[in-house]
Amino acid sequence: MLQPKRLHSIDVFRAINMFFMIFVNDLSGVHNVPEWIDHVKANEDGMHFADTIFPLFLFIAGLSIPLGIGRRIVKGDSFGSTAVYILLRSFALIVMGFFHVNMEEYNSASAVLPLGVWELLLTLSFFLIWLDYPDTLAKAKKYALMGTGVVILIVLGILYKGGTPEAPRGLSPSWWGILGIIGWAYLLCGFIYLFAKGNLTILAISLVLLLCINIGVHADLFRLRIFFINWLVNDASSASLMMFGVVTSMVYSNMAAKNNYGRVWAVFTLAGAALIGLGFFVRPYTHGISKIHSTPSWVLICTGIGILLFELIIWLVDVKGKENWFKIIKPAGTSTLTCYLIPYLMVAIFYIIHFRYPHFLNDGAGGIIRCFAVAFIVIIITGFLEKRRLRLKI
Repeated sequence: MLQPKRLHSIDVFRAINMFFMIFVNDLSGVHNVPEWIDHVKANEDGMHFADTIFPLFLFIAGLSIPLGIGRRIVKGDSFGSTAVYILLRSFALIVMGFFHVNMEEYNSASAVLPLGVWELLLTLSFFLIWLDYPDTLAKAKKYALMGTGVVILIVLGILYKGGTPEAPRGLSPSWWGILGIIGWAYLLCGFIYLFAKGNLTILAISLVLLLCINIGVHADLFRLRIFFINWLVNDASSASLMMFGVVTSMVYSNMAAKNNYGRVWAVFTLAGAALIGLGFFVRPYTHGISKIHSTPSWVLICTGIGILLFELIIWLVDVKGKENWFKIIKPAGTSTLTCYLIPYLMVAIFYIIHFRYPHFLNDGAGGIIRCFAVAFIVIIITGFLEKRRLRLKI
C-alpha cells in the first residue's frame, strides 16, 4: 500500500460541497426560488442542483477514507485500535444524526424546554463531548467537560417530547438524519477498507456488490429486512456513494504517485461519463431518478458528476496550485463538522430571541442572496473558531 498523504484537492472539494450544503439547507425556508435549484419532490422522477449536494458529501467522505484509515494501517496501528477509531467516529455521527432527526418533530407544547433552548443545549453538548481539546489541557478538565456534555445530552434525551399533545412520544429513530446516514455508511465502508487493508481489487469488488444490492432493491428483486443489517446497509445507496469515493481516491493516489496525470484525465473523464450514462440506462428499471428514494440512477449520476468535479479540482489545486482561490471557504473543508453544526446554533438563537428575516430575504432573489450570505457567515465563524482550536474532532 502506498503511504497516504493529505490531498488539498479533497479539502477544497469538501469545502465547496459544505458551502453549498449550508446554502441548500438554508434555502428550505425561501419561497419562489428557481425550480432547478431546489429539491425535486418525493414522487417525481428527476434531479435538481440541491439533490446532488448530499451524495457528493458521501462521495467526498469516501475519498478521505484511504487517507484517514489507510494512514493508520501504513503506520502499523493494530487492527483493534483502528477498528475502535472507526467505531467511535461512526457512533458520534449516528448519535448526532439521531438527535437531529428527533428535533424535526419536537413538540414544544408538551416539552419542558422550548425548542430553541433544547437545540442550543444539544449543539453545545456535541461541542463539549467531541471538541478537539488541546494536548496541554489537563486530563481532569478535559474529562470533566466531556462528562458535562454527556450529562446534558442524557438529560435532553429524557426531557424530549415529540409527536403531538394527544400522542406524545420519546426519542425514536424514524430515520438517521444526514449525519447518521454518513455514520452508518462510514461504519460499513471503513470496516471494508480495514479488512481489505487497502487492496484495490477487494475494494472494487465490494463496490460492485454494494451497487448490485442498490439496483436489486430498487428493481424489486429483494429486500434487506434483518434488523441491524437494514440499519447498516439499507438499500446500499449511501455505502455505494461512499465506496465509489474510496475506489476513486485509491485510483487517483496510484496514478498521482507515478505523476501520470494524463491517465488521470482519461480514466476519470471516461468513468464519470460512463456512470452518468449508466444512470440514465437503469432509470426505467429502478423507479427513476430520486434522491428521496435513493434510486440507483441518482447514485450513479451523482457519482459520475462527483468524479468529473473531482477531476476538475485536481487540475486546479493539485496540478495548477490554485488552492488560494478557495482560501475564503477553506475552514469548511478542514473543520467540516464544526461548520455543519454552526447553523444549528444560529437557528437556536433565532428561536430564543424570536428573530425573523424580513420578507424580502425569504422570497426569490433576496432569499437566494441571503442563503449565500449565511453560508459565508457560517464559514467565517468556523474559521474564527478554528484559529482558536474550537473545532470538533471525531
